[in-house]
Amino acid sequence: MSATRTFLVDHIETPTGRMRVVTDDEERLRAVDWDDCETRMYDLLRRYYGPDAATLRDVPHRSHAAHALIAYFEGEFDAIADLATETNGTPFQRSVWSALRRIPAGRTMSYGALAAAIGAPKAIRAVGLANGANPIAIVVPCHRVIGANASLTGYGGGLHRKRWLLAHERGEQPLFDEVPQNAAR
Repeated sequence: MSATRTFLVDHIETPTGRMRVVTDDEERLRAVDWDDCETRMYDLLRRYYGPDAATLRDVPHRSHAAHALIAYFEGEFDAIADLATETNGTPFQRSVWSALRRIPAGRTMSYGALAAAIGAPKAIRAVGLANGANPIAIVVPCHRVIGANASLTGYGGGLHRKRWLLAHERGEQPLFDEVPQNAAR
């Protein structure tokens, strides 16, 4: 049985809703998700650290990761580029998440192209599953992955947020009313 870890949780307000930013005591990012996706975030933390292996505690001061995400939402996309992350995903998942971080802001890539980029061109479904199991939204930009026909496909935070994030990164004026107040995932 693994030891219980304490992670620090910070809350930030964004144009897409209030977010939780989870870091460890070394300021490595462990999870990022919106408040209305809290259940999903806790499910991913349990998946990677065990059912009782992680507890969350409010931060005494704003984390570096929270400051970087605020800067991202203000249009400074490079602010999140060098954030330290730590996950307990499988080696395959970590290879997908690493490749996601190489997709430039404002650009997209299909699941097939992402599979080819990690040297596993036939693993399109596995890449999709790894993408969906990403615990670190925006910093590990799973929102930049689209269907082969350029369609927007599922996103844990909701397609309205995926649409908003992509428009934001392209320098377009995202429509804030596309983000429902109580949107279901």
